Amino acid sequence: MAAAGTSVSAARGPGAPAGTEARVRRPTPARPSRLPPLLVLLAAAAGPGAGGAARLYRAGEDAVWVLDSGSVRGATANSSAAWLVQFYSSWCGHCIGYAPTWRALAGDVRDWAAAIRVAALDCAEEKNHEVCRAYEIHFYPTFRYFKAFAKDFTTGEDFKGPDREPQTVRHAMIDFLQSHADEGRPPGCPSLNPIRPRDVLSLIDSSGGRYVAVLFESNSSYVGREVILDLIPYENIEVKRALGWDKAFLQKLGVSSVPSCYLIYPNGSHGLVTVGKPLRSFFSSYLKSLPDVRKKSLSLPEKASKEDNSEAVVWREFDRSKLYAADLESGLHHLLRVELAAHRSLAGAELKTLKDFVTVLAKLFPGRPPVRKLLETLQEWLASLPLDRIPYDAVLDLVNNKMRLRGYTCSLWKLFHTLTVRAGTHPKALDGTGFEDDPQAVLQAIRRYIHIFFGCKECSEHFEEMAKESMDSVKTPDQAILWLWKKHNVVNSRLAGHPSEDPKFPKVPWPTPDLCPACHEEIKGLTSWNEGQVLLFLKRHYGSDNLEDKYSSDLGDAGEGAPATGAERAGGHASPGQPPADQGAKSLRPLGVLPPRPRLSERSHQALDVKLGSLSGAEGRRGAGAGAAFLGTGFSSLDMSLCVVLYVASSLFLMLMYFFFRVRSKRWKVKHHHPSV
Repeated sequence: MAAAGTSVSAARGPGAPAGTEARVRRPTPARPSRLPPLLVLLAAAAGPGAGGAARLYRAGEDAVWVLDSGSVRGATANSSAAWLVQFYSSWCGHCIGYAPTWRALAGDVRDWAAAIRVAALDCAEEKNHEVCRAYEIHFYPTFRYFKAFAKDFTTGEDFKGPDREPQTVRHAMIDFLQSHADEGRPPGCPSLNPIRPRDVLSLIDSSGGRYVAVLFESNSSYVGREVILDLIPYENIEVKRALGWDKAFLQKLGVSSVPSCYLIYPNGSHGLVTVGKPLRSFFSSYLKSLPDVRKKSLSLPEKASKEDNSEAVVWREFDRSKLYAADLESGLHHLLRVELAAHRSLAGAELKTLKDFVTVLAKLFPGRPPVRKLLETLQEWLASLPLDRIPYDAVLDLVNNKMRLRGYTCSLWKLFHTLTVRAGTHPKALDGTGFEDDPQAVLQAIRRYIHIFFGCKECSEHFEEMAKESMDSVKTPDQAILWLWKKHNVVNSRLAGHPSEDPKFPKVPWPTPDLCPACHEEIKGLTSWNEGQVLLFLKRHYGSDNLEDKYSSDLGDAGEGAPATGAERAGGHASPGQPPADQGAKSLRPLGVLPPRPRLSERSHQALDVKLGSLSGAEGRRGAGAGAAFLGTGFSSLDMSLCVVLYVASSLFLMLMYFFFRVRSKRWKVKHHHPSV
């Protein structure tokens, strides 16, 4: 996605002149809430940030207005035009598949920009995570309308329509424009309301030195309003619409059917326009081609930046038969940072799902020891919280690095497969967690996590449908391994040939014959799977012995988790088959001895105080509770209460002792006092 690249970004529109930026008002940034080094390191250790997927929209090349965290509020707040913004994720398959339609829609209504603009914002970009949370974006793609001249911050109005086809969205855009009050209507938008027959006669009688076109149509037709908006950037012509309910009046003008266009010429003559078909494109094209009707002076669209054109895609060597720790940590990184970022706070089922999933990760994740240690500490910290709600900022902090990720969903599948295999090969790993002796434990934890936190709504719904259909049939850990493998192949089959398919990793039945010849067999001329061999392959492929640490990122110091410079970019890649990013990307220093419970720095204390102080009401009290447990480094609420009681008792005792000795001192002075004569 094209970004502004400065501290005060601007939304660059397709018609903006080069070097021109819309003025953007940015609110004073709130001081970010810092977390214990544990959580900062955990997100960093889990892999690089988002944004490696191909950009779906490019400023200057597409008619789509490309927004980001620095421009979206300034563009939509108090704007002279309305906005229709698609909040999407560049890794979401449905967003990728819909991108050509969105680009086509934006190009189709390019001339409407003075009234309403079509934009997009990529929530997978790390810099956009916070703003997507502020706009309460939980699923992708999400479509929001923003009215013109909105004074206060608003999350917008959801798009409501039977489908997302260009014509449906175009009609919904017109309805949204007409929902503006007259005083709040964009100044560049002509009136879309129909005029009366006597107004038509007045236009005919008064020649204004320009063309006036009147579109007669039925009440349910959008042709007239679309043509009005199409002609916004053209001068020397004005377009009106009228309803064709007065048959006698239409006959007087020679109009026999609707929609029809009646044209009043600059010299005062008038008559019916004849076009090939009574369609929007025919009417608009005819009116734009009239003599002296020309487009107002507009600069050409800005060309794509050099940064966009200079991206070199260089794939590193990797072995398809190996399981890379970088892939697992990449999926872990996004599960903990990207998906959870859509939730301001976690409570009830959400909090329990997070605790259960982190427990499964802590017990089964086969990665490097520092990552496992961090997961274990996070699991202990979550388990020690005696709260029913915690703010999201007390669970994760975003790591501002520029490492990029490609193939996010593939990394997730690899992580999920690894968890099911580890549960099957290490049956004692979940002892004491409440998940022992449950062959569905890992699958159910994955299912709940996807259902609650996964941003791709359609993906989540598809997985839930598969789970409802057959997950209850899983009775053994081996069946759990095979169930996930079968469903993964179902998804591969459904997405084969989809625009979201990575050409480097086509969606084919897996494992392929070159990886596992014994997994494939032919029975009566038909190819089939040997599930016994598939199970052996999965256990071997996702086993610890096949795990490769190559391309994994370095981990940071346990103190503050501050990034250090000078690290090799190759070590911070999310996926071994992914192109390297800029050499200036930051990594972290080698990890020291990690204590079982991290200590907060003074700055972290102060930042947490600011964060908790900003909360109000019940949420503030709950947030304060989280802070108490947080600052207590693992103490329970009973422990903290006893500390308070002891503190108060000690204070009272000291006060009593002070007054006791003060009174004794006064009595002694009176007893030994001898007044002078």
